[in-house]
Amino acid sequence: MTTMTTAHAMTTMDPGAMSVPMMAAMMLPSALPAITRRAREHDGVLAAPLFAGSYLAIWAMVALVMWLAYRPPGAVTAGVLVIGAGLYELTPLKLECRRRCQRRVGSGVAFGVYCLGSSIGLMLVLVAVDVMSVPLMIAIAIVVLAQKLVPPRPAFDVPLALAIVVLGVAIAAS
Repeated sequence: MTTMTTAHAMTTMDPGAMSVPMMAAMMLPSALPAITRRAREHDGVLAAPLFAGSYLAIWAMVALVMWLAYRPPGAVTAGVLVIGAGLYELTPLKLECRRRCQRRVGSGVAFGVYCLGSSIGLMLVLVAVDVMSVPLMIAIAIVVLAQKLVPPRPAFDVPLALAIVVLGVAIAAS
């Protein structure tokens, strides 16, 4: 297949067919520390695939729901979603899910649920701005990774939340 044909195939691919692999590519790197920890503390290498698979199953369901429910929002709706995402970053629920996402958990499902609770606001940004934007996915994946590795810190978390809110206001005003 030539480069031009490959590029054309990628741009004409059904977004639904790509949603699960793209979500896995976005969320798996931030889970690697937990997967490695699980393998070291439990049944070694055998524990890692089950933990990773059940973690990815949570995110595959999220990707499927996003794909099935997705309708491109208008500017005001997108802005409101992004503002809500920014405000969610400061809620006690977000902080608790983030803390639990950093702890040792018994299963990939529990880890996935806590990480979903920690990252749902950022997923809303993706839905509101452009669900298929690779640069936005990379940016969100980096924030998710940082939030899984670094304990909550107001000096980092508050400016991030405020930046997301400002982005939402700008989107709604456009």
